[in-house]
Amino acid sequence: MKDRLLTGLQPSGNLTIGNYVGGIKQITDYADNYDTYLFVPDLHAITVRQDPALLRKRVREVVGIYLACGVDPEKVHLYVQSENLYHANLSWLLECHTTYGELQKMTQFKTKSRNHDYVSCGLFTYPVLMAADILLYSAKYVPTGADQTQHVELARDIAQKFNNRYGEHFVMPNCLIPKIGARIRDLQEPEKKMSKSAENPKASIFLMDEPKDIKKKIMSAVTDSEGVIRYDEQNQPGIANLLTIYAAYSGCTVDEAVQKFTGAGYGDLKKAVVAVLTEKLGAFREEYERIMATSRVDDVLDAGRDYTTAVAKEKYDEIRNVLGLGR
Repeated sequence: MKDRLLTGLQPSGNLTIGNYVGGIKQITDYADNYDTYLFVPDLHAITVRQDPALLRKRVREVVGIYLACGVDPEKVHLYVQSENLYHANLSWLLECHTTYGELQKMTQFKTKSRNHDYVSCGLFTYPVLMAADILLYSAKYVPTGADQTQHVELARDIAQKFNNRYGEHFVMPNCLIPKIGARIRDLQEPEKKMSKSAENPKASIFLMDEPKDIKKKIMSAVTDSEGVIRYDEQNQPGIANLLTIYAAYSGCTVDEAVQKFTGAGYGDLKKAVVAVLTEKLGAFREEYERIMATSRVDDVLDAGRDYTTAVAKEKYDEIRNVLGLGR
């Protein structure tokens, strides 16, 4: 039996080429090795104010993008967090076993509360909901970026305290550090990571961008005055970024990309990046449009909801019984 892995991806349709390389592609790889649960954390999204209609639209869009990019629902249990009531139910039980002091230590709350005028209680307690997301499914592994390890550690602490008091009921989750893949950088400020929320419209390429937009952004990407194509992140970050994008989307290594463009000009490299992205993203976009014209997204989410609800109910009922709740 495969070990279980759980991860959540934010409901935003504005996914970049970096999100695919560093996130979606790795999920498809995980599915070959783990019993994989992938959920859309819409309950987490409402810790800050959202437009309800836009949030609902984005949930469907992002699932369509994942499917178009190769996430296989035959291998991955794909579902919407709020459609499984046991997430929020278990979160309350765990909140009653989590101290105020433990939540005060969460660095993301400190950061986010400074960046928002409206600071909800949910923004403070959502790490417990995250623990519930994980512990409901006895997930052994949680793919984790550097900014999320503290939340998995909290889930471990909650599970350990509960197990010590009531017996072994929760599997202890472990951080799974994603494989180091291509790091796609901002096209205008290559010292920074490409972001779906960048203020400069030329900084990021989105998976659903049209060919004319891809060309405009790549051809205006920042380079340098050296005139030599080599991979040097320190001194030529713009060229290194273009080489990384070309390698990631053409299927070659960065070294092979450097060799291919040795002696060529920057314009040649940019045109080649435009060509490979236009082809690859065109295929994504075509598949996305085909999927969204059918009931595919709803069919996948219905199946994922039914399957994961049955799994979550079993664990929730176990914990509820241990605590003496119900008749």
